[in-house]
Amino acid sequence: MTRKSSPTIICDPQVIANHNLFRKLSQRYAEIAPVVEKYQEYQQLVTDANEARQMLEDAEDEQMHEFLQSEYEEAASAAEQVHQQLLLDLVPKDPHDRKNAIVEIRAGTGGDEAALFVGDLFDMYRRFAELQGWQTEVLQQNPAGMGGFKEIIFDVKGTGAYGILKHESGVHRVQRVPETESQGRIHTSAATVAVLREVEDIDIEIDASDLNVEVFRAGGPGGQHMQKNETAVRITHQPTGISAACSDQRSQRQNRERALRVLRSKLYEREQQRQDEQRAQQRRQQVRSGDRSEKIRTYNFPQDRLTDHRIGLTMHNLPAILNGEIDELVTALQQYYRQQQLTELTED
Repeated sequence: MTRKSSPTIICDPQVIANHNLFRKLSQRYAEIAPVVEKYQEYQQLVTDANEARQMLEDAEDEQMHEFLQSEYEEAASAAEQVHQQLLLDLVPKDPHDRKNAIVEIRAGTGGDEAALFVGDLFDMYRRFAELQGWQTEVLQQNPAGMGGFKEIIFDVKGTGAYGILKHESGVHRVQRVPETESQGRIHTSAATVAVLREVEDIDIEIDASDLNVEVFRAGGPGGQHMQKNETAVRITHQPTGISAACSDQRSQRQNRERALRVLRSKLYEREQQRQDEQRAQQRRQQVRSGDRSEKIRTYNFPQDRLTDHRIGLTMHNLPAILNGEIDELVTALQQYYRQQQLTELTED
């Protein structure tokens, strides 16, 4: 009987380095290839427009002149549209855009209705993530008495999750008639959304001596599920006072790991904002997009209308939107902010 050899484990540093280089180059190629294809399309349209214009100058027949004029205008218009899109594609991308995201949603003004709205927003982002093939995992939640959440924090794992969701940061306002409203009056309530980039250990160093770790008994539904041990964890970074807590897992170790992951992202976000202030005090657009005190969007149920106040976009069919069908919205926001960047670059 022939004995099968054991699989070989490659641990040559040079092989590993080459593998990492290949992975980085593959990612870079995936980013550049569409731009190259668009540039080739632009070149062809310019050639078509020039040829039509040349033939137009030589045309003597009136019908042929009209036909060539139409061909020229069509090619020139298409070339200009592709040119504008090409410029947007060449705007430098945020290197963090490819990362996973941590999303925090908190109830604002509006009491129970605000808590229900937090649940609606969570369902919207969770469903949107599913449609993208991403994974979501709840890190911390604080349920409200009548449903919904006073607060919920979850991560979204998928390539580009942060880059796509980061423009969701801000105050979301909802206008609708609560189920408990007997006279049919419209109530206005709000929730704040903060989107953080998930960071790895290598992104930011935290001195363990700066951390204050507290453990406490996690609340539960009671009965056999009641936590009898102190498994919930709250970690506070003492120099900044920033803290993060997790109580969803049954083991203290798991809760500690998740709380530390959220804390690391918060600290990294704080440092990045500080650097942004130093580098570009006159450029406030990106900072404002994450300002929780700024109303960015209104969900009006009586009129079945969503309005994003930053870009003046109005959409209808709120049931579909809250079911995660927000591709049009996130694409419009990305294009708007890239156009803003392009304008700033050309002004400099």
